[in-house]
Amino acid sequence: MNFTPTSTNGWLQIALFAVAVLLVTKPMGWYLAQVYEGRMRWLAPIERRLYRLAGVDPNTEQHWTAYATSLLLFGAVSMLLTYVVLRLQGWLPFNPAGLGAVADRQAFETAASFVSNTNWQSYAGESTMSYLAQATQLTFHNFTSAATGLGVAVALMRGIARRGTGNSADAGRIGNFWVDLVRGTLYVLLPLSCILALLLVQQGVPQTLDGAAVAHTLDGAVQTIARGPVASQEAIKHLGTNGGGFFNANSAHPFENPTPVSNWLLMLAIFLIPAGTVWMFGRGVGSTRHGWALWTAMFVLFIGGASVAYWAESRGNPQHAALGVDVAGVVPQHAAGNMEGKEVRFGIANSALYAVVSTDASCGAVNSMHDSFTALGGLVPLVNMQLGELIFGGVGAGLYGMLIMVVLTVFIAGLMVGRTPEYLGKRIQQREVQMVMCYVLAFPAIVLPLTALSLVLPDGLAGLNNRGPHGLTEVLYAFTSTAANNGSAFAGLTGGTTFYNTLFGLAMLLGRFALIVPVLALAGFLAEQRIAPDTAGTFPVTGPMFVALLLAVILIVGALTYFPALALGPVVEHLLMTGGRLFS
Repeated sequence: MNFTPTSTNGWLQIALFAVAVLLVTKPMGWYLAQVYEGRMRWLAPIERRLYRLAGVDPNTEQHWTAYATSLLLFGAVSMLLTYVVLRLQGWLPFNPAGLGAVADRQAFETAASFVSNTNWQSYAGESTMSYLAQATQLTFHNFTSAATGLGVAVALMRGIARRGTGNSADAGRIGNFWVDLVRGTLYVLLPLSCILALLLVQQGVPQTLDGAAVAHTLDGAVQTIARGPVASQEAIKHLGTNGGGFFNANSAHPFENPTPVSNWLLMLAIFLIPAGTVWMFGRGVGSTRHGWALWTAMFVLFIGGASVAYWAESRGNPQHAALGVDVAGVVPQHAAGNMEGKEVRFGIANSALYAVVSTDASCGAVNSMHDSFTALGGLVPLVNMQLGELIFGGVGAGLYGMLIMVVLTVFIAGLMVGRTPEYLGKRIQQREVQMVMCYVLAFPAIVLPLTALSLVLPDGLAGLNNRGPHGLTEVLYAFTSTAANNGSAFAGLTGGTTFYNTLFGLAMLLGRFALIVPVLALAGFLAEQRIAPDTAGTFPVTGPMFVALLLAVILIVGALTYFPALALGPVVEHLLMTGGRLFS
């Protein structure tokens, strides 16, 4: 079967995936609502014992400052523990390959990466991390970092939904971090991970504590095949929008993602919880129509990105065509388009779709090499992250990132009509706007200066393996990915150096916690307010006009912030590939 550049088969696969996301949104949202409203208690005996062991009173709510302090302390202690285990893994058990200690700079970067839900890896997992490190540290953070993000989103939802009483003792209380952490892990992430892990094992993903397998080829050569407890890590890696691979090739490796069925399941797992949180939010604030409006805005951006990426990759590389080496349509059974860096078992459509899904969410998993995408095809994942990964986004992080843009949108709308901005009955005043702007400005303040620094310092330039606009894109992508807590790599950049290990570790920590604190502050400020009734002048947040304005604000903020850098990178590269033509 020959595929045309815009294959009907490819578009159909994208459409079926989009329908699946729609179908799972409400059921997942309903389940999340039951969990965080305290109605889902089928594991109550275990839950109560965990609270008792930790000395936590589940009925006591925290002020937003106490919530933030608990979150930061938990992150700091768990990061330190991971660092120690990585440094001592050569002396610890469950290390059948006899791997030594992880280098100090790399242990710092890895601990920062996993505690921040980034899972950026400058190492090959199968030859660097022991089974103990993979299973007890990296997988542990896959659960807890995702549950942390989910808890922050729920805390912001509570802040918006609650009616301030004016009682100073209750003001600013947004829940209990430890309760949110336990419930998110125990009732959401663990059960779903068990189900998905079993499905992946059925598809051929290994799950074993045995050491590497030794195979003898037909010509007598001996081959060592790495394996381990892969399925369990793959499940939470996608459900928690983490993305770190057990193997260096990540989800392009046949042991992580062996079949088109497993590939489809893993993509759906990435969007499952983020899509559900949007419906949960609508229910939680008493307006499911508003929840669906947010979902629609996310969905429009997702479809737009997937369409551009697939269109760009299916057209192929014009330079190859000019040299007469584009064999599409000439060689029977050869798929049209750019197959460089892609697995044949997935093809162009599922490679482009996977890249878009994993960068819409803060999941750094890859089933193809983004460095081998065309200029416009690679531009889409980069822009997805630079918009704040609010297109469904990471577990919890996508929702609170979108809500930041919603508050900014209603603030702008209020200024346009000359009245005090309100959002779901809560006034958006000076301190709320200050927290929103801290969030919006923090991300580019991390990405752009560190990118510029790396492009002028000798240690930064030494890591480049490509020059010109493509090399610039590789550095920009790396700092965008780390600061956005995505973790996918454009590749082509030697990131395993002291210079990049240190800067990437700092970017990941700032990109996570410097954004979470303003979100929790905003939740606390809104929780203090009484809800005002709607009036004739209240800006509606449920209709097409709201969705259009929200999309405009998201795109304009992203364009104004990053367009100069993008123009020097992927845009220039595309013009060079096409002889100066934007579309060809």
